[in-house]
Amino acid sequence: MAGPRVRPAMRGEAGLPAELSPPLPGEALHARVARTLRGVIVAGTLPQGTRLPGHRALAARLGVSRNTLVDALAQLEAEGYLQTRPRSGTRVAVPAPPPADAPPAPLPLSAWATRALAGAVPDVGGDYAVDFRVGQPVPELYPAGAWAQALARQARAAEHAPRPPDPDAELGPLETRRALAAYLNAERGARVTPDMVMLTGGTQASLDALARVFLEEGRVAALEDPTYPGARAALGATGAALVPVPVDEQGLNPALLPTQATLLYLTPGAQYPTTALLPAARQAEVVAWAARCGAFVLEDDYAADLHHGGRPPAAMQGLAPERVLLLGSFSKSLAPVTRSGYLVAPREVIRVLAGTRPLTDRAPATLDARALADVLASGAYARHLRGARQAIRHRHEVLLAALAAGLPGWRVTPARAGLHVHLTLPPGLSEPEAVGRAAAAGVALTPAGPLAQLPRPPAVLLAFAHLSPERLRAGVTRLARALAPNARNPTDVPS
Repeated sequence: MAGPRVRPAMRGEAGLPAELSPPLPGEALHARVARTLRGVIVAGTLPQGTRLPGHRALAARLGVSRNTLVDALAQLEAEGYLQTRPRSGTRVAVPAPPPADAPPAPLPLSAWATRALAGAVPDVGGDYAVDFRVGQPVPELYPAGAWAQALARQARAAEHAPRPPDPDAELGPLETRRALAAYLNAERGARVTPDMVMLTGGTQASLDALARVFLEEGRVAALEDPTYPGARAALGATGAALVPVPVDEQGLNPALLPTQATLLYLTPGAQYPTTALLPAARQAEVVAWAARCGAFVLEDDYAADLHHGGRPPAAMQGLAPERVLLLGSFSKSLAPVTRSGYLVAPREVIRVLAGTRPLTDRAPATLDARALADVLASGAYARHLRGARQAIRHRHEVLLAALAAGLPGWRVTPARAGLHVHLTLPPGLSEPEAVGRAAAAGVALTPAGPLAQLPRPPAVLLAFAHLSPERLRAGVTRLARALAPNARNPTDVPS
């Protein structure tokens, strides 16, 4: 008995799809046909030079009308995937891709990108019963209602009273810079005028802008050690030599500053991560050093609005506005409502930053910036801070009491400001061991070692503001059982 008849293959049919690719939402049929054919061409299934079947035959194979197919082929020809010539038909015009097993070519990264990636701190991720790692959001402390009202007011004002063009638009809206200057002068003891203020997307954006303007290979930048890793990454990406300056119980030690540098990064109001306060005498020594060597001091005021032990100390910028550049952010006190920050610098520095900014960045969203001016000028931000500080202070006290009870004798540095405490580990317990044993008990910690370049006693950081008092106590209980000298296997710790 004769077998079934086999239809002879059409020209190019061997590599053609048997059906269309699954549709995408809102996709026209001719675009779906074009995407299907483009896929087999890019995959190399239809090699360069392959002649496609005639329009009617190919349309029948794909289950579409001839007109739909013609539209799809015209699109692919316009994109360069197909080529149509008289008496030669329609052929594939692009070469086949390299073999799938060929190793990908390395990215031609610049030296800046290579250095920037080397300075990045990876996020280890993971889910834990109690997460003490720094950087946790504290959503219940954010003034969502006041912010929404400010946004609505400013949106209505922009609609009914358009503002004239601002010649200093690169710096941010003038009313926001005025409100910030008034706030910093009154609350932080700074010496600021609106033309000394540039709005940014946060402290990291300010650091990147200053590093690009002032640093390059052959120059020197000094930093506290330990320090904020984002600062080290931004300054180091420029190729400048980084000089770590040791920190003790009183913050950065001015006697150990290098003889020459272009920039010095420090956190005098609440040293990160030790939370030490830089005394006025040391601040004066730093300013005198900066004047001698012509350096600019980058004062990161990251925790100024989160001093929960009383009023924050005056900003160091007030001592020497010509030498100290003040970097601030609302990422802790307003985020994730907004990612607003600011940079205060001498006018000649601001002019340079405004001139270079269009190459890499633009001013923050105008509506957000004007809403920020609204909450500052109306007093809503000050009222929000009073409540936030009270809540943070209570959780800080709960954590200290729980640590004193659960890990007596361990050295805990109370936080004058900010959202974490610094816990020095006892002799014989390393950071990897402490973090590992805690993780096995369902508790996540931040090791302090990666924040330092110079040798220091092992320590961990415990963020507290995002946790309820109950979760703080439960977390310390788990931590004490995991880290006690005679602790059982941490996996046996009850929930």
